[in-house]
Amino acid sequence: MRVGFVGLGNIGLPMARNIASAGFALTVFDLNPAPLHEMARHGARVAASLADVAHAAECIGVCVRDDAQVHQVLTGETGVLHAAAPGTVVAVHSTIRPRTVVALAAAGAARDVHVLDVPITGGAHGAEARTLCYMAAGDADAIERCRPVFATSASHVVLTGGLGSGMATKLANNLMMYLGFVAAFEATRLAVRAGIAEDVLTAVTQANGVLTRPMLAYLGLLKLIDASPQDAALRQQLERFTDLADKDLAITLEYAAELGVTLPAAAACRQLMPRVYGLSGS
Repeated sequence: MRVGFVGLGNIGLPMARNIASAGFALTVFDLNPAPLHEMARHGARVAASLADVAHAAECIGVCVRDDAQVHQVLTGETGVLHAAAPGTVVAVHSTIRPRTVVALAAAGAARDVHVLDVPITGGAHGAEARTLCYMAAGDADAIERCRPVFATSASHVVLTGGLGSGMATKLANNLMMYLGFVAAFEATRLAVRAGIAEDVLTAVTQANGVLTRPMLAYLGLLKLIDASPQDAALRQQLERFTDLADKDLAITLEYAAELGVTLPAAAACRQLMPRVYGLSGS
């Protein structure tokens, strides 16, 4: 299968490396030249444009930041949908609004292109370890066609239902994760102020199952923040994490309002993320 991949960021780059190492004929595109050079060393063909990717591939993964970027990749003047051959499958891995992926799928269908709703969870580490979870929604036959590509980075591919359900599942997943970070942050601050060693709290909460793996990884980051509060590179990373959390939680609250669901903890969580990531308060 000829595969295309657009968006070689922290997660997209290892995903693309996995596809290349599995032996697929891979064409990649990104605005940043550095990951393109790396992928060329891994045997991928570097596309000159988005249209070039569309001409070269039968299954195209898109892993960019937000709704606007996904729209640009698919429907921009030289976007993928304008150049893709009938029957092409485009899998959107970005975390975006459910209604956005539904609208893009309708635009694709008008050109006989299958747009799938396939967000991922597990982060850069999961991509490196090939343990990502893919939440796949849309045409079942199109999902099966791309499943071998997904399998290069996935430990699980979960079918969530119709278009939009993959993104809805991802939003719920991320909400649970961010609320977990708030819980880990506040519980740790309470324990430390009470004179309890952090490793004692960690031992107890791991033993009883309260502490999840993402929360444990977050606590490791918290130690770095406490040890290096003036580290400029670390602060830039924390600002990126905070921006992504704000984007995800804003979309979640907007989607909840559309559904008539009240999420007061989610609203508080969004306000607390700069503090959780060490950018404000203590």
